Amino acid sequence: MQSDVFTQLREQLDLYSIGYPATESGVELKILKKLFTEEEARMFLNLSMMLEPADAVAKRTNRDKKEVSALLERMTEKGLLFRTVKGETPHYCAVAFVVGIYEFQLGRMDRELAELMEIYFKEAFEHQAMAQSPPMRTIPVSRAVSVSWPVAPYEDARAIIRTKDRIAVAKCICRVQQGLLENPCDKPLEVCLSFGSHADHYVKMGMGRWITQEEALKVLDQSEEAGLVPQPFNAQNPGGMCNCCGDCCGVLRALRQHPKPAEMVTSGYRAVVDPDLCTGCETCLDRCQMDAIRVDGDGKAAVNLHRCIGCGLCVTTCPAEALRLEPKPQTERKSPPATAKETMMQLAKERGKSIIPLIYTKAG
Repeated sequence: MQSDVFTQLREQLDLYSIGYPATESGVELKILKKLFTEEEARMFLNLSMMLEPADAVAKRTNRDKKEVSALLERMTEKGLLFRTVKGETPHYCAVAFVVGIYEFQLGRMDRELAELMEIYFKEAFEHQAMAQSPPMRTIPVSRAVSVSWPVAPYEDARAIIRTKDRIAVAKCICRVQQGLLENPCDKPLEVCLSFGSHADHYVKMGMGRWITQEEALKVLDQSEEAGLVPQPFNAQNPGGMCNCCGDCCGVLRALRQHPKPAEMVTSGYRAVVDPDLCTGCETCLDRCQMDAIRVDGDGKAAVNLHRCIGCGLCVTTCPAEALRLEPKPQTERKSPPATAKETMMQLAKERGKSIIPLIYTKAG
């Protein structure tokens, strides 16, 4: 019976975001059994991505309100749910495994979970990402875009920050995980930004701390200098923005395996090199996270447009100013969905999951 409820849990998580696919080894069930008790798994099956108070969950599941409230609170503390307070009443909802439960393990990640996640990434997520859009999108680093054409606010990292009045910063879960595997990263660690209710959740759960807009802009500058790719959630009004490296980030690691990463990302730009200015210094090769640049037979940098995701990291450190970002042709541009909900529905539809039910009652 225990394995049945965890199998149902996996199936429900597979409906959300990029899914939670099964593997031949069954490592995905090992992860769930490490994170959830059987009681918690059954409760998750009776939740959805719609926020609701404990008394509504208790009524629907025919359970005592105090017991349900205590259970939901415990699950939230363990990073298994999202919680926000409306008025004075906590509301809870289910979250995807990625982006969601995995990221919420920031303060609980240990060597065992790090090892299980690495196995699962290689068996499932890396393969899965080869066939669908990632939940994050790539936007240019701030200094890479010319002022000679208009830039949509959702494609401008600094413009996104300036629209937010509640901002929190947290450590990168991917770099934390890799550090536990003795693969330490020399990139800055505290560079993941969250906004609004997401920021509230990170701070209340002890995963992040409040910062000002000015401090957030400094995080962007620090990340750009270190060669990190700004990746907000794939929505025009994102709840968060990561600054990622190709060595640790699950999204970038998976994209790097794809033969044509440019086709997978929601990005409006691509890098272009002026061969007359290029000196062949190879600085751009080290900055590119997608191995999209090579030096040709003439000793000049050449950009593989099938691999370029338009982050602009190569542009900002080119000593000869031979590289620039230019907008993709309109036929190749993809605008992000307006809301996170639309993004989740789009990702689910790509995997043949066209409907995400609001309420689940698989287990009582």
